[in-house]
Amino acid sequence: MMNTDTFFGGAPEVNASAPGRVNLLGEHTDYNDGFMLPVATPQGTMVAMSRSGDEHFHFYSPTFDNTVTFAQDGSAPQGYGSYIEGCIRLVQAEGVQVPPLRVYITTNLPVGSGLSSSAALEVATLRALRALLGFELDDVKLARIAQRAEIEYAHVNCGIMDQMASSLADETSMLFIDARTLEHRLVKMPADTELIVIDSGVARKLAASKYNERRAECEEASRKLGVQALRDVTDPASVETLPSPMRERARHVVMENLRVLEAAEGVSAERFGELMNASHFSLRDDYEVSIPELDELCEHLRAAPGVLGARLTGAGFGGACVALCRAGQAQEAAAAALAAYNSKQGRQGRILVPVPTEQKGQQ
Repeated sequence: MMNTDTFFGGAPEVNASAPGRVNLLGEHTDYNDGFMLPVATPQGTMVAMSRSGDEHFHFYSPTFDNTVTFAQDGSAPQGYGSYIEGCIRLVQAEGVQVPPLRVYITTNLPVGSGLSSSAALEVATLRALRALLGFELDDVKLARIAQRAEIEYAHVNCGIMDQMASSLADETSMLFIDARTLEHRLVKMPADTELIVIDSGVARKLAASKYNERRAECEEASRKLGVQALRDVTDPASVETLPSPMRERARHVVMENLRVLEAAEGVSAERFGELMNASHFSLRDDYEVSIPELDELCEHLRAAPGVLGARLTGAGFGGACVALCRAGQAQEAAAAALAAYNSKQGRQGRILVPVPTEQKGQQ
């Protein structure tokens, strides 16, 4: 594997980074113009960048131990290079002159666990471009460009939550996001709590999942209900008139938005845990994006001392879950849950993120 000195022939011109995210409430609501409450992870993605000095772009990632090279008028092959190329091409479309570059990418985010390593890569790339070339780009517009890069170049029809969280969230507060207006504000965590994230050991493969199918079902439900998006449903009972499975998909989105709006106004730690549990049950039963391993892992967490609530985090179909715990009890709870979960042959659950908090005593 190459180091940065070998790749750049010295030190890079700029370095930038961006965190991953853990979503606490508001799953599969962003592409329905809904509401979300993510928090940034301590782990993230780092991008080092310099002008290449030749006519080619060169990307290297030790994670994959391969170099992507393509000409100024060419295209990167599919893979991690497509995310970076998307950011570059969309910045060029804004009128910025982007020369051929050398880009070195490192990450301590676990890939495939639902912590949005792709959004962190996009945001870190755009931050590096902004620092290298000195153009104006506010953090909300940066998130919009990052989202477009994923949709148009990686061909994942994602919402904007992950990019907003990677661009604007921090590690100690939740970020309330309105996906329609992109209004956002930091929200205090419940007092005397901490978070922990555990990987189920089942890799999440978004491209092979039914993500796009769920999105289409929600869009059809909106049309049948005569609203622009499911966030515009004012009477939750109205979704019961829909045929299955649109009924269940719409029910999840409508109720999930209500859970986020309640939590964002400030609730007790116990109530926040209840909302997280309800979110997981809805994702399992109505949205059908959970898997047995995630359900079982959440059950073991809920049974552990000090745990107030647990749910899958990310799009589902594998990946990780997050638990809200009383301060000082997260590691012990995770160890107990993992001991029970990993007792089955072949299980490889592990702690991913002991998310730090600084809100003890906050009200």
